[in-house]
Amino acid sequence: MSADRKKEAREKFSLGGIVVKAGLSTADRAFLLGGLIELARMIPGSAEHRRLRDIGEEAFKAPSFDPSSTREENAGWR
Repeated sequence: MSADRKKEAREKFSLGGIVVKAGLSTADRAFLLGGLIELARMIPGSAEHRRLRDIGEEAFKAPSFDPSSTREENAGWR
């Protein structure tokens, strides 16, 4: 496997891990793609972009999100 293919495989694995960490591993693929397309349309540096980035920063510090748990148990995600 070439270095480029290894790099691409690591990137895909990492992105898949983000989907799992967000609790979206069983979500409909079209839903996920639609959400990602909407995020891609967001203006970098906008208030909403910063808000979502802040949520993501906190999420990387917290244990994995469990969509079946209560709001209080997932409080680290806010």
